[in-house]
Amino acid sequence: MAHGWMRALKTTPGLADAITIVGLVDLDRSVARSLAEAFDLTDAVVGTDLDRVLEETGADLLFDVVVPVARKAVVATGLKHGCHVLSEKPMATSLEDARELIALAETAGRMHAVVQNRRFISGIRRMRRFVEGGAIGELTGVHCDFFIAPHFGGFREQMDNVLLLDMAIHTFDAARFVSGKRPLSAYCLETNPADSWYAHGASANAIFKFSDDVAFTYRGSWCAEGRRTSWESAWRLVGSKGMLTWDGEEAFEATVAGTGEGLLRGHRPIDVPPAPREEETHGHASVIADFLNATRSGRPPETAGFDNIKSLAMVFGAIESARTGQPVAIQV
Repeated sequence: MAHGWMRALKTTPGLADAITIVGLVDLDRSVARSLAEAFDLTDAVVGTDLDRVLEETGADLLFDVVVPVARKAVVATGLKHGCHVLSEKPMATSLEDARELIALAETAGRMHAVVQNRRFISGIRRMRRFVEGGAIGELTGVHCDFFIAPHFGGFREQMDNVLLLDMAIHTFDAARFVSGKRPLSAYCLETNPADSWYAHGASANAIFKFSDDVAFTYRGSWCAEGRRTSWESAWRLVGSKGMLTWDGEEAFEATVAGTGEGLLRGHRPIDVPPAPREEETHGHASVIADFLNATRSGRPPETAGFDNIKSLAMVFGAIESARTGQPVAIQV
């Protein structure tokens, strides 16, 4: 992931000139050094101690690209040194830790935001604008399918609740963003199929109740071999007047009720306007740019921790429901 962040920083107009990488930290110095060499960061301080490198460099921003169990300590250290912090997801490994990080950022007077890069892609923005336009009436349901089979190796294959915690949070966050609704409760069945190469929780089926009686359903698997869905999921938005579907790639289709007689009245297609040019976004680079603009302007970043905790609460609500077999209220 660090290589992905560095590519975004180095190749995106506006970022390459605005941000200077002054330090790289890893528990294994050779990993940090190889990253410096790969991106020609000859002047960057390379070290294994975050406190020491932040002290030496006087950095303004900290980009937190660590495994989830290390997140709390890394973010807390950055805030202590007066840095604004942008973290990989998930925001924390518990809601208690997430609340603590929000409080630390507020006390420090610094921003802490989370890379929810999936909401920073054109298709997600396009769906949100379409829903806001009212073409399919009042939104009543959001339904997402995610079936894919990546063989990552590494820490993901040893994680508990791997699909919900490491991947489904993207779709949960996007569903919250597209619908504009608050998550109220979760009910989830989580399994690890017999053919799974993950240690735990590679498949999940979840139902969420959102505000205004909107239902959100998620069916997903990270060990589903065969014809896959998009990484962005396949979407169906149901409204009081019609539906919008998106395959997660290029295919949008919107239809509203037809005028036929009988049991089924048919349907008629309607246009799905493209996202406005200013809404055309580019994943990590757009999250970083939004974060940088927020630090300059003082406005909250779109994925600020105090908002992102609502998506994290959906994840932990689903995990708790799967553990107990009962619906779980979401309160943040």
